[in-house]
Parts: sequence; structure tokens; C-alpha cells
Amino acid sequence: MLDARTFSFVPEYRGPGPTPIKLDVNGESRLLLAEPRRTLLDALRYDLGLTGAKKVCDRGDCGACTVLVEGVAEYACLTLAVACECKHVETIEGGGADVEALQQAFLAHDAYQCGFCTPGQIMALAALLRRDGQAGEEQVKTAVAGNLCRCGAYPNIVTAGVAASRAKTSAKAK
Repeated sequence: MLDARTFSFVPEYRGPGPTPIKLDVNGESRLLLAEPRRTLLDALRYDLGLTGAKKVCDRGDCGACTVLVEGVAEYACLTLAVACECKHVETIEGGGADVEALQQAFLAHDAYQCGFCTPGQIMALAALLRRDGQAGEEQVKTAVAGNLCRCGAYPNIVTAGVAASRAKTSAKAK
């Protein structure tokens, strides 16, 4: 891993070769050298060791790599790491109250199945809960529309998302 001294010797020029990037991942400032073409997914998995976002389709078809960038759900496989410089990136490893509530709801409603799509599903739903607070079935379906579940656990995923939303709403009311 790089430290701040490395960056004091790097010119401001950003060419085709590796360039210094400062990412705020899960509330922690991280420095790395990456080529401008490196995706956020590859930077997270291979440079930072955060493997929660899954590399499945690598072209934005499945949603298994979904992370939050400035609170918005994005496919990490289609997002360049350099485009996220100085932005807040949150992965499934970052946790947080919404993520933990969704994980518990997934367990309670048998929405995990094989679990490969789960991090992306949970991050998409976390963005929804933070944005809208209370979400009904249609909002949950829309939020996870870009996330494929090859096991076909969609009804359970939707039920878990609605349950987590209701739990959040009732917790606020108390």
C-alpha cells in the first residue's frame, strides 16, 4: 500500500500509466496507484482486498458488483476508479445500520439462497432505504431490477426489502 510520501513525488500529470488515486472507502481514506482504465470493482477487489462486490458479468448486466458511490447504487464493473477519486464509496464490508438491517431481513425471509448476488442486492436496497426511508413492494422491485438472482429468490428478496423498510420506519417512530 502507498503512503502520503509517495504522492508528494508524483506530478499532477495523469497519463496512460498508473496514476495516484485517493479513494474514501467505507469511511477510510485509501491511496493506490492504478491505470486510468482500471474499474472500481478491480480496484476494490485486487488493490484493496474488498471482495464483497462480486465480479460476475463484468459488463453491467447482473448487479453483483453494486456499491454505493456518494450514496447512489452503481455497478462497480462499469465505474472507473479514477472517477471515484475523493468520493465516498461504500461496499458491503462497510456495514452500517441499513446494511445490517437488510442482512437480518434476508436471513429472516430466506432471501440468501446461494448468496452470490446478495451483496449487490443489499447495496441496491440500502441506497433505496437511505433515499426514501419507507419503501413498498414496487419501490423495492424497482431498486433491485438491475440485480440478477439466478436462484430465483426474487419474492423473498422483495419481502426482505419491504420488511427492512418497515423495521426502519417503526424504529424511527419510537
